[in-house]
Amino acid sequence: MYTSVLLRSSAALGLLSGTFMAGPAAVELVTGETALTSLLLGLSPALAVPLAVALHARQTAAVGGFGTAAHVVNLLGLGLFGGAAFSLNIALFHLDDAVLGELMGGPTGLVVLASALVFALGSVLFGASMVRARVHPRVPAWGYTVALPALAVVAPLPDSPLSIAVHVLAGASVVWLAAVLWARAGEPEPVAVAVA
Repeated sequence: MYTSVLLRSSAALGLLSGTFMAGPAAVELVTGETALTSLLLGLSPALAVPLAVALHARQTAAVGGFGTAAHVVNLLGLGLFGGAAFSLNIALFHLDDAVLGELMGGPTGLVVLASALVFALGSVLFGASMVRARVHPRVPAWGYTVALPALAVVAPLPDSPLSIAVHVLAGASVVWLAAVLWARAGEPEPVAVAVA
């Protein structure tokens, strides 16, 4: 169904997504938040969308209706939270704390919270579909299921070793899934497996 070129290009974008998630977070442990680290973190969710589509394409035969619904919620969450992350990390990053606090105290904060909830739910559901399908490696599939939703929890908190660890674990899971997708891009699509 998907060509190896399409799978590899999606995997390459996934590698960038995970790297942009983990690398800047680790750098911020030393430097604090900078315009460059914020830019890379803000771009990361958008780069993950093609990876999520390709991961789902590789497991479509094994996931059934649950997996398809999980994929749709995951894409919606990536889009919504990605837009919020882009705005917060790139556009709103330059506002002073008082103005940002006032902005987030109004309807904008509620919209960002709603996008984080949809992202967390989509990540849990899609990660669970990957775990159940057994097409992708279990460790990064579990990482997707746990670490990506945790991003939504730590996103509004100040940078700390915990928030950085969550970014690094989530980024590592995305990089691992992308690397395996790249390596398996030329293989035939997996056959349907009964999902209990």
